[in-house]
Amino acid sequence: MNGFSSFNQSTATGNSDINGKIWLATHSGFNYIDNNLKIVKNEKFGKYEKVSDNPLTIKYTINDGVKWSDGTPVTADDYVLAWAVYSGYYDDATYDDSGKVTKGSQYFTYAGSTTGLNKSTFPEVSSDNKSFTINYTTPYADWETAFSGPEVPANVVAKKGGLADAKALTNLMKGMSKGDPAKPVATNAQLKKVADFYNKGFDTTTLPSDPSLYLSNGPFVVSAVTENQSVTLKKNPDYTWGNIPKVDTIVMRTIGDTQAQIQALQNGEVDIAAPQASADTLTALDNIQGVQVQKGDQLAFDHVDINQYGTFKDKTLREAFMKTIPRKAILDAIITKMKPDAKVLDSYLFVPAQEGYAKSVENNGSKKFQDVDIAGAKKLLAGRTPTVRIMYSKDNPNRVDAYTLIAKSATEAGFKVVNNGAPANQWSSKLGDGSYDVTIFGWIQPGVGVSGVPQLYGTGQSSNFSKFSNPEADKLMAELVTTTDPAKQEALQVQIDKLIWDSMYGPPLFQSVGVEAFSSRVTGGVNYQPNQYGVWWDVWDWAVK
Repeated sequence: MNGFSSFNQSTATGNSDINGKIWLATHSGFNYIDNNLKIVKNEKFGKYEKVSDNPLTIKYTINDGVKWSDGTPVTADDYVLAWAVYSGYYDDATYDDSGKVTKGSQYFTYAGSTTGLNKSTFPEVSSDNKSFTINYTTPYADWETAFSGPEVPANVVAKKGGLADAKALTNLMKGMSKGDPAKPVATNAQLKKVADFYNKGFDTTTLPSDPSLYLSNGPFVVSAVTENQSVTLKKNPDYTWGNIPKVDTIVMRTIGDTQAQIQALQNGEVDIAAPQASADTLTALDNIQGVQVQKGDQLAFDHVDINQYGTFKDKTLREAFMKTIPRKAILDAIITKMKPDAKVLDSYLFVPAQEGYAKSVENNGSKKFQDVDIAGAKKLLAGRTPTVRIMYSKDNPNRVDAYTLIAKSATEAGFKVVNNGAPANQWSSKLGDGSYDVTIFGWIQPGVGVSGVPQLYGTGQSSNFSKFSNPEADKLMAELVTTTDPAKQEALQVQIDKLIWDSMYGPPLFQSVGVEAFSSRVTGGVNYQPNQYGVWWDVWDWAVK
């Protein structure tokens, strides 16, 4: 588990599971995703409607009374900022193989994909600042989840960036042209100052002295943060524009050790726990009287990513390293004991329950990497003994097990393995920083839409940490996000999956198992969800005796 590190979960460095859960509890918006992976509209917050299919046009209206916890109304200006971030509209940067900007400018370091919204024009804002309209120049498959709640208040970002207010920021951006990497222009110093604050200004492991840095527009407000230990949430007394919380206070504790989490649950120190899943974890939980356990497959998978620059720019070396990865041994060490029928995951884009999985596996080339092939790796290395720095969370027992098995196997083939394991509260901020060659971690999908594909594998995207870049894949991904037919989406993803495997990206390992447990003191609202929010998805319904 990661420690809390940012009040802005949309940036490349702030995009962690814990930050996202705190964001969910402190923000509200036009919709949310339930535990059946259905989009639920929140008409107490506002409404949205499709005005036109050709061109795709969506109008959003925020209800009166919706506000930030300092009393400032939530307005269209907040969403204009969100649109600028999510669309990458002003970026005209060109990147080198390591992801560094070589010319032009990148403003907001968004963790998601800009594909889709990048094909929209500057929002039309109503005179009362309560409505905004998004016009797309091409269809967009995920338009309904493009906007929910704003990440952070535009008013705060504007002032911290040297502007008078949110309206001044909207006017600044309205006067700028769309960025074009083929024709970069001089960096806009004012927008760069604003973006620099947006990207880093909300990062913290303690409660800021400035309350404007942790404003809420949702059911809870953060009242305390103990570094690397806990975040305390208090019920937002003014909140009426969504599901009303049933408890007054929630303390989210970060307990890295799984057994310590289980002990805390048994001792009554915590009411709800989501420990690292393992057979030992399940056995220990089952032995606690009065504790209910929920288990299920997650829309998450562990994987090994090999940088496509630096030492491993050579595709032959990437293939050699992939041949050493003992995927079946890793599966047996981590998953098989609690899910005997589990198999290694052979797709980057599908999980086994999805219809496209079998078709993609048949096509993508994963069959070549079912078993360790030390002899084949040695042949590709041809006497070379490259150094490989492997980064992972050294506080996560599953990742430690995976690293140990990979390091042993890779060493046998001739790689010189360096342990670059990092603490739980640091490893995610190292992603993409060039301090390692290979990393072991997990991705979790929202379960709705296809924008996650270019987010992870599109050239230049902030979450594409290994710098995978394939023009054919980019073309297919651009088509994917403009395709609304599920069958065509599946066919495109099958093609993309093969291109990722062909690049020697590094293999997926296994689909994760999720475990949640809660004490008899909890009387409602704990419902398993397989996406990134897990048990937090309906935090407003949590109740205790």
